[in-house]
Amino acid sequence: MKYQIQYDQNEHLPNLLGLKTNEEVALAEFEGFLKAEILLTESLKNNTKLNVKYIFRIHQLALGQLYEFAGKYRTVNLSKGGFVFASAQFLHQSMLSFEETFLKEIPNSTNIITQVAKTHAELLFIHPFREGNGRTSRIFTNLYCRKYGYQAPKWELINEQNLMESYIRSVQQAGLQNYKPMEKLIEQIWGGSLQP
Repeated sequence: MKYQIQYDQNEHLPNLLGLKTNEEVALAEFEGFLKAEILLTESLKNNTKLNVKYIFRIHQLALGQLYEFAGKYRTVNLSKGGFVFASAQFLHQSMLSFEETFLKEIPNSTNIITQVAKTHAELLFIHPFREGNGRTSRIFTNLYCRKYGYQAPKWELINEQNLMESYIRSVQQAGLQNYKPMEKLIEQIWGGSLQP
């Protein structure tokens, strides 16, 4: 489901490559996120700081060749499926609070599932970017897991097991500081890969 804003659901965002079809844009986005995850995984070190700057770096690496807004806060308000994300004018403050409250805890939490669920759900709830929030958050989660010796969650199980509605509701619950639904979902898709 596309975001509800000034663009028609069948249109794509203006891009730097002059791509004309949704399929071309989707492929360029896919390739960008794939390359970003590979590059960042290869350069991941014990002293890599998992902070807001790093999240913006993921987004810039993934979409910088495609969109001018890559690695920058969105300047428009977004909604999806009737759910309104954080107002664009408060994104900077929201991300600073996210860093202070959630990212500075890493890796102090004794429960990896709780930590992953909270950071993932909160980042998606804030939705700092114009496009690519879910993919950026999933890559950030994957890198977080790899840094501390865990396998990444099996995100493909969300579609394979028809869990998308649960995933969306889990993000919405983060707005109420209820992370249990996301914890349950993360545990479900992590399966046997939770061991370091």
